[in-house]
Amino acid sequence: MSATRLFGATGLVLASLAFSTAAFAEGDVKKGKKVFKKCKACHVVDKEKNRVGPHLVGLFGRKAGTLDGFKYSKAMVEYGVEWDAETLAAFLAAPKKVVKGTKMAFAGLRKEQQITDLIAYLEEATAKE
Repeated sequence: MSATRLFGATGLVLASLAFSTAAFAEGDVKKGKKVFKKCKACHVVDKEKNRVGPHLVGLFGRKAGTLDGFKYSKAMVEYGVEWDAETLAAFLAAPKKVVKGTKMAFAGLRKEQQITDLIAYLEEATAKE
């Protein structure tokens, strides 16, 4: 990983720390479900079936780029962070800046509240029972 890539991604992750865990607890699950409509063309939260993007069941605590049965970009495999509220916040704000070379076409969410709401929804909807 180049220094520019490392520091660029690190800067975005550090910026995402402004989103504290408490802030995510304040996310609105119902509003997050509406935000997820932007994602559902490529991702599902309720079954272990990949689409254009990987399924999100069990997302929290999973290492990026490791879901069996999905062909990730080399960049995502190398990114390899563990998905949690902070790493997702950074990625959802600017996927192509955080993981240069990702196959994800989505440009990102610009509003912090949408990110907070989406993460609250994902925490609930993707939990394995």
